[in-house]
Amino acid sequence: MYAIIETGGKQYRVQEGDVIAVELLKGDAGDVIALDRVLLIGGDETTVGAPLVGGAVVNAKIVEHGRDEKKIIFRYHNKNRYRVKKGHRQPLTRLEIQSISL
Repeated sequence: MYAIIETGGKQYRVQEGDVIAVELLKGDAGDVIALDRVLLIGGDETTVGAPLVGGAVVNAKIVEHGRDEKKIIFRYHNKNRYRVKKGHRQPLTRLEIQSISL
């Protein structure tokens, strides 16, 4: 069984036992959270939400909080001596999917 969930404005396809990196969520490492924005549940029988599947919950355990790789933002205008270099590291939360229930 798999599910498509939405968190942080992005959609993820998850199964039990998967470890995914999502936008930063509140909670401490080891906490179990319920993700209730389930768009689709698939497997033997597929259930599609309109827009959400009613009563569906994905339980996930917070493994750790961390940061993504550094992204470099470089702006350059030729012939004007204009160069700006900036970096950004997005905060992430790693989740381990424990159960998918309808």
